[in-house]
Amino acid sequence: MEGEEKQPPQEADTEPVVTVGASEVVPRVLSGESQNLSDADALTLLLEMKLRRRRERPSLPRTVTELVAEDGSRVYVVGTAHFSDDSRKDVVKTIREVQPDVVVVELCQYRVSMLKMDEGALLREAKEISLEKLQQAVRQNGVMSGLMQMLLLKVSAHITEQLGMAPGGEFREAFKEASKVPFCKFHLGDRPIPVTFKRAIAALSFWQKLKLAWGLCFLSDPISKDDVERCKQKDLLEQMMAEMIGEFPDLHRTIVSERDVYLTYMLRQAARRLELPRASDAEPRKCVPSVVVGVVGMGHVPGIEKNWTTDLNIQEIMTVPPPSISGRVSRLAVKAAFVGLLGYGLYWMGRRATSLVLSLPVAQYCLQRVSSARSHK
Repeated sequence: MEGEEKQPPQEADTEPVVTVGASEVVPRVLSGESQNLSDADALTLLLEMKLRRRRERPSLPRTVTELVAEDGSRVYVVGTAHFSDDSRKDVVKTIREVQPDVVVVELCQYRVSMLKMDEGALLREAKEISLEKLQQAVRQNGVMSGLMQMLLLKVSAHITEQLGMAPGGEFREAFKEASKVPFCKFHLGDRPIPVTFKRAIAALSFWQKLKLAWGLCFLSDPISKDDVERCKQKDLLEQMMAEMIGEFPDLHRTIVSERDVYLTYMLRQAARRLELPRASDAEPRKCVPSVVVGVVGMGHVPGIEKNWTTDLNIQEIMTVPPPSISGRVSRLAVKAAFVGLLGYGLYWMGRRATSLVLSLPVAQYCLQRVSSARSHK
């Protein structure tokens, strides 16, 4: 069973988080002759810089939804399409306008590598689905979940090849922009992908698994220029997935609805009042509301809005149910099919190799000699 992320990764240079929500509570550094700043003065100066950049009434893209926590903390949820340049621009603009204390993205620790990979490398990796990747997915998630993960990667690779654009550009932009904001933390807000796949597979019957796998295997429809334009307004990947899993309500629940709950929980965890730094221990403590930017696929925004004011318990959606009888049978069937195909392949290659060897002139000559020697005896 995978646990929730207790301490999401953040920028390497991140200091203890300090957030300002009102200019009157931040002491100012008086300008004057050049002087050596103490640590406290340097901290105050950085906070002041952040305040000046943060706008009280930010001009935000229409893809941004503003949510307010009970303590006054504000969360700006940017709904993105994973294959869209416009989404990247929306993320950059939002972070620069609000100067957040925390940036939360729809990624988990198993997909964090895409944040630091260049576009070219991601494009090549998305197009190449190798046996090594399949083995790694099976080792990490089990046979059925691993195969399902590879089939979903095939869908993503199909879109990548058609659009010539690697997914997750908005997350990489969020990572870069967050590093430019003083004292901004970077959180991974999605449920670990092994948990999602294992729960999704457990929710399907054996025949539903076969039907879904069949649909994913033969997904090869071309993506037109109109689809590319629609991608700027709608998440094409999530739309295609929604069409494929629409007839499987349990699959939609585990892949979409449960992750809506998890993302909402992580955003609410990030949106907590922050304590301002004090010049001395004698100074009273002051806490202010925080500012958070969430970067998620636009298909999750309605669910996050719906769950924002409800009581959430993520323990249930983090458990992986034990495999059913049909699940155990399906795993055995897949393993048996794999071993059977492997054995047949070796047998066919052996017969082919034997035929080729026997057709060689040298082999024919040797066989004739052996035959003649037997006849003399």
